Amino acid sequence: MTRHPSHSFAWPETFIWGSATAAAQIEGAAHSHGKEDSIWDAFARVPGAIAGGEDLETAVDHYHRYREDVALMRELHLDSYRFSTSWARIVPGGRSVNPQGLDFYSRLVDELLEHGILPWLTLYHWDLPQALEERGGWANRDTAFRFLDYAEAVHAKLGDRVARWTTFNEPLCSSLIGYAAGEHAPGRQEPAAALAAVHHQHLAHGLATARLRDLGAEHLGITLNLTNAVPDNPADPVDREAARRIDALWNRMYLDPILRGGYPADLLEDVGHLGLNAVIQDGDAALIAQPIDFLGVNHYHDDNVSGHPLAAGEPQALVPTNSPKASPFVGSEYVTFPTRNLPRTAMGWEVNPQGLRVLLNRLRDDYPNLPPLYITENGAAYEDAVTARGTVEDPEREEYIFSHLDAVAGALSDGVDVRGYFLWSLLDNFEWAWGYNKRFGIIHVDYRTQQRTIKNSGRAYAGLIAANRTMA
Repeated sequence: MTRHPSHSFAWPETFIWGSATAAAQIEGAAHSHGKEDSIWDAFARVPGAIAGGEDLETAVDHYHRYREDVALMRELHLDSYRFSTSWARIVPGGRSVNPQGLDFYSRLVDELLEHGILPWLTLYHWDLPQALEERGGWANRDTAFRFLDYAEAVHAKLGDRVARWTTFNEPLCSSLIGYAAGEHAPGRQEPAAALAAVHHQHLAHGLATARLRDLGAEHLGITLNLTNAVPDNPADPVDREAARRIDALWNRMYLDPILRGGYPADLLEDVGHLGLNAVIQDGDAALIAQPIDFLGVNHYHDDNVSGHPLAAGEPQALVPTNSPKASPFVGSEYVTFPTRNLPRTAMGWEVNPQGLRVLLNRLRDDYPNLPPLYITENGAAYEDAVTARGTVEDPEREEYIFSHLDAVAGALSDGVDVRGYFLWSLLDNFEWAWGYNKRFGIIHVDYRTQQRTIKNSGRAYAGLIAANRTMA
């Protein structure tokens, strides 16, 4: 393997090395011990919604195999494990708290602590109880207050042992891709509802952050998936305008309410005809802009953006199924993403590691009140197979990981306050609308037998962690 700068970089002694998962993608036990439908369970029953007609019933059976999985985390030398709790397991049907659901996460947290692994809890990774969706879902303002109830229940059970709390993971995906594009659950194609969902998730974040802090939580934050919107031709005003619009919808629609106390003026103009202003109530902005202790940054790729139609021969974006889909970029549906002829992952995403360093510096430069940053997801899907020797050789993923760690090291050298890195994903899993067709894990899972095998990329990551501890 190529020797990367990140191998010899003097990582801070307090830098947190971790990996991440999401409840719906790994747990299984989708209707066991009191759990009821999430929007993803319901969405998986829609014909054509999920590649291969797959569902979440078993996933990778983490619900029953969590002790084995925590032992693998220890083998990988992880400092921390970023996981999510399932709202549909803890408050099934959006009604009352399910003690069995909370007990599972209590056992998981205890297992992590016994192995010296810091639990890093995310409250919402897209698994809204289906019953709440049937009352309007995130387009209904009341859902924000139901989220507050759920957050309080989780803290009451786990707050004595969990120190790191993330409210939302990637609200862009569970609002714009779920309510406008229709590719993610709940599968709606309603631009106005998508913008209402954005605002109500922000409101839920503010409500929960304020309440958890009152209850004694000291490390509170949110995770956003952020990009660099790069104009295809920087000299072309049409491409520059398209990039501005994507930056507003993908980045600033989330960063600015949280860190600046309001939506960007240009965004409000772009979507003014879609009713966002109508759902914003007095006092919302101040509530959303609660101080946070960290910002989680998820980054897989950046985006080359144009305002012109794609030229003949341009590769089309990969899609999981042939079901009808719309653009998630409400009010800017005309924008296109021409190729830069870079290497691509199995998701069709361009690999441009230096973009992560650019992004981290941009955050530092644009937001003077920026809290410490953690890379809460970064990783890649490639085609993997177990060899006859029982190994999984995945050099492309290994190269992806270390080239992006080079970018993080570069940002640290630039003075950006990055305090940890969580590799996505610990395990191969249910990859949303792609079903089980895309593998992101550093641990291979045989979906028939549930056999776990640490991939070579996972071994290399563990080696870096161990070497850094030795150096420290």
